[in-house]
Amino acid sequence: MAARSFWSGYLKLSLVTCPVEMMPAVTQAERVRFHTLNEATGNRVVSQYVDSVSGKPVADNDRVRGYPVGEDDYVILTDEEFAAVALETTRTIDIESFVPRASVGLVWRERPHYLVPSEPVGVEAFSVIREAMAATKTVGLSKLVLYRRERPIMIEPRGLGMVVWTLRQADEVRDEAAVFGGIEAVEPPKDAMKLALSLIEERRTDWSEELLGDRVQAALQKIIARKKKGRKVEAPKPEAREETGKVIDLMAALRKSLESEKRKR
Repeated sequence: MAARSFWSGYLKLSLVTCPVEMMPAVTQAERVRFHTLNEATGNRVVSQYVDSVSGKPVADNDRVRGYPVGEDDYVILTDEEFAAVALETTRTIDIESFVPRASVGLVWRERPHYLVPSEPVGVEAFSVIREAMAATKTVGLSKLVLYRRERPIMIEPRGLGMVVWTLRQADEVRDEAAVFGGIEAVEPPKDAMKLALSLIEERRTDWSEELLGDRVQAALQKIIARKKKGRKVEAPKPEAREETGKVIDLMAALRKSLESEKRKR
């Protein structure tokens, strides 16, 4: 079943406009989910907003958002005031600039969404924008109101569609130079590099989504299935693990690793 769109609007490049719709590229639908229960009664435990002073529950219609300006002092904003901000980016993805695709590092990418034409009349314009980016190996940058605030976004071609990535703000990503600057620049020994390259080659494989399987989720599913049948589940015995302390002899460790990989093959 096709995913339902959660946003619809227009993709715009100068005077070229086409109607589009967007849906999240990721889903949590298949995750194992649990409810919090009262162990004594077996009933579900519910959470609710309560007044921090009176302790009384606060109804949905009585909840507002406030910006703290002092101790117990807030500036309250209404839904209308939130809606008045960045109205032009609520329903239009206006591509403001293009940058080389490789220049946007993964650390800036936050959440992916699939973008597709929403009407047949817009397919031609959509394909022109998509193929022009693919031919120039560029991605488009814009801003869009998503998840209650305006966010920088990146639009990249993918197959017959496009992917819209929400991007992190400039002040959300730490400067890597400040973090990596304390690492000493060391030229790796040629013999060690040769062994490391061989080790990588032994583990090289083709990309597949099966490489991303969640073993914890699979194990939980098995436990749930057994308990539904009334079977007892025993905790697994801890596996014996090799000591992973400080590597004293790098070459010996690399040779041992390579031999182990070849035996597995």
